[in-house]
Amino acid sequence: MQEKIKQEIREMKLGEKVRGLRQEQRLTLQALADMTGLSKPLLSQIENDQVTPPIATLLKIAKGLKVGIHYFFEEAGDRQKFMLTRGEQSPLGSQRRPGKENIQHGYMYKPLAPGMRQKKVEPFLIEFEQRAWDNSLFYSHEGVEFVYLLDGELEFHYADEVMKLYAGDSIYYESSEPHGYVSVGEVRARAVAVLYTKG
Repeated sequence: MQEKIKQEIREMKLGEKVRGLRQEQRLTLQALADMTGLSKPLLSQIENDQVTPPIATLLKIAKGLKVGIHYFFEEAGDRQKFMLTRGEQSPLGSQRRPGKENIQHGYMYKPLAPGMRQKKVEPFLIEFEQRAWDNSLFYSHEGVEFVYLLDGELEFHYADEVMKLYAGDSIYYESSEPHGYVSVGEVRARAVAVLYTKG
């Protein structure tokens, strides 16, 4: 499952989309770094597909480039009113060369409606990393999130609180507060997450 998610993320061409939009707006890496609060080296790694950015980082980039987060999950020319993604079907058919993957942020994600434009919400399938918690896994961004745990056990950190979620549990929260998660059970935790941001 993990390798399949990595491949599907590579196929989204996130780095290519960030670079293309940045260059289209005639921005330097340093200008984008200043606008987003992200480091120039991190942005370069994202653009060169050496790092897969967590959703919170993509939100900062989207805000800096003045686009919705949906921009990074759609293909050029996509304009449809529904999106069917079958369970074992890759939502995007394009191929890309494998790059170095990085899941330091504690999870990997696959968009579940990549072909829809101007979405009000962004649904994802998320697979959480089994690791010890550390505060570098905290993220915050505008909006709200809803997470429904499909499999495994998840330790959810929200500001000063720590909660354990089990398969079938769900949580809805303001994502402007620092939050993060780690898989703590025998198997990697998997969830459906829905993200809403204004824009």
